[in-house]
Amino acid sequence: MGFDSIWHWLIVLVIVLLIFGTGKLRNAGSDIGAAIRNFKKGMHEGDEDAKAGTVEQLKADPPADAAAKSASESRDRAP
Repeated sequence: MGFDSIWHWLIVLVIVLLIFGTGKLRNAGSDIGAAIRNFKKGMHEGDEDAKAGTVEQLKADPPADAAAKSASESRDRAP
């Protein structure tokens, strides 16, 4: 009498259907599906936010030493 018997699972399925009915099981299934879709959508939006964060990081101002160096180079070129 293990859990690997097909007859065991068929009896469990019949009992679950009798207790909950098909309507409640259908609603539960659609709720779980909607939750999974929302989770995947949230994960996808999180990836886009992470990619946008790296782009913003690349557009940051250069360090102060580099800015001072480029300013001194531009003064040296001025006539």
